[in-house]
Amino acid sequence: MRDFHLPGRSAVYATNGICATSHPLAAKVAIDTLQAGGNAVDAALAGAFVLGIAEPQMCGIGGDCFVLMKPAGSEEILALNGSGRAPAAYSAEAMRARGLSAVPLRGVDPVTLPGAMDAFCRLSDRHGKLGLDRILAPAIHYADTGIPVAPRVAFDWADDAPALQGAARRHYLINDQAPRTGQLFRAPGQAEVLRRMAREGRNGFYTGEVAEDMIASLQALGGCHTMEDLASVTCEDTTPIHGPYKGTDLYEHPPNGQGATAILMLNILSHFDLAAMDPFGTQRAHIEAEAAKLAYDARDRFIADPAARLDHMLSPATAAKLAALINPKRTMAAAKPLTEAVHKDTIYITVVDRDRMAVSLIYSIFWGFGAGIASEKFGITFQNRGAGFTLTPDHPNEATPGKRPMHTIIPGMLKQNSRVTMPFGVMGGAYQPCGHARFVSNMVDYGMDAQAAIDAPRCFSGAEGMVVERGYSDTVRAELAAMGHPVSIAHEPIGGAQAILIGEDGVLVGASDPRKDGCALGY
Repeated sequence: MRDFHLPGRSAVYATNGICATSHPLAAKVAIDTLQAGGNAVDAALAGAFVLGIAEPQMCGIGGDCFVLMKPAGSEEILALNGSGRAPAAYSAEAMRARGLSAVPLRGVDPVTLPGAMDAFCRLSDRHGKLGLDRILAPAIHYADTGIPVAPRVAFDWADDAPALQGAARRHYLINDQAPRTGQLFRAPGQAEVLRRMAREGRNGFYTGEVAEDMIASLQALGGCHTMEDLASVTCEDTTPIHGPYKGTDLYEHPPNGQGATAILMLNILSHFDLAAMDPFGTQRAHIEAEAAKLAYDARDRFIADPAARLDHMLSPATAAKLAALINPKRTMAAAKPLTEAVHKDTIYITVVDRDRMAVSLIYSIFWGFGAGIASEKFGITFQNRGAGFTLTPDHPNEATPGKRPMHTIIPGMLKQNSRVTMPFGVMGGAYQPCGHARFVSNMVDYGMDAQAAIDAPRCFSGAEGMVVERGYSDTVRAELAAMGHPVSIAHEPIGGAQAILIGEDGVLVGASDPRKDGCALGY
């Protein structure tokens, strides 16, 4: 139980349904959708569409998604990969011929095809109850009338605004400035796109005038994208992967998502007695950092579309060999420089309904405002997921036509004794596997409830060294530095998280990260 003398937030308890996400208006829309007779899929999609207007620097209809779902009356976990592919004319060789050693982070080169809308439409058709027109109505309303910019959104918007180019500046700035906290943001172009989708389904997005606007805008910037590329976009049903950690099973998407990295990291950490360490002390932070270096090196070697040597990556023997490389008293040199682009912009929404259908959905355009460009007429932001490719010849993740890049966004679910107990997600780009491992460890090793596990301070050892939140003491930072970690305080909070515990007693418990503007709501 938290100390009620100190700032913090309580978890949300309910029995009929809960949504946890990063913006309160999206959470309210999700609960309204449940109360109107919708199920968890309807509610998660309605909230996600609103998040595209409420947090446009994080996500949008030009992006990708991954979904884990537990149907009502079942403990099976279904996986839907809504990540888009490279266009048919995409070529690593052509980029190398231009003198590039990596896919650029902004502009037309990193733009892959948007997969989320196809996945959203399939989810609604297969598993929803209300229909796409009713699900889209709240987002259309907010896109037309405006949504007040929330404090964390304003902070991120100001950071990301310099990346906006051309038409994107017209659609996402107000008087050429990032909007201030409380200022209304409207997206009338997107409202029109959503109205067309409400009438025509996926064809309202992937064909016709909306598609023509996207393709013409990309081709004007030198893109190789075609109408045929866009029309061919299709999501994919996949089988989740999973791994145990001290009686809790972590379920993740298979590659091209990086979820296997979280499983490997927990496998490495299982060789250390974390429970005997201070949860916010030097030793745990050091062991976690070293495990992350090793797990992320494996990610960069093996995770691709299709995956290379996934069985090797998830093997307990592999984890044991990697754990043996960790010196408890001294940092190792980087296992391998992180060559793929990583960053931190994404949204996550989870919903559980009265029938205990559970949805874990993550939705993103990758970096803040994606590629920094948008379609001329409708203002659809383009993701820069192609920056997740490598240009190294013959690498499993080399940029090639029709391939999906290595993806950072990963929704999670937990099982105990074969029962689904928690959909959850941790936003934060490259941090996400480390965030999943820390969230699980906080609960399993230290007995924290989900809200405490989310609130707890975070650290992450990535390409720029070790960053820590201000929740770590000066003493711990100094001790980590003495062990060889280049330590700095993070410019912004590390990631964000949401979770819902599905209790055996019929009670749902929602937890939401104070690092974001959002909340958990139930009824």
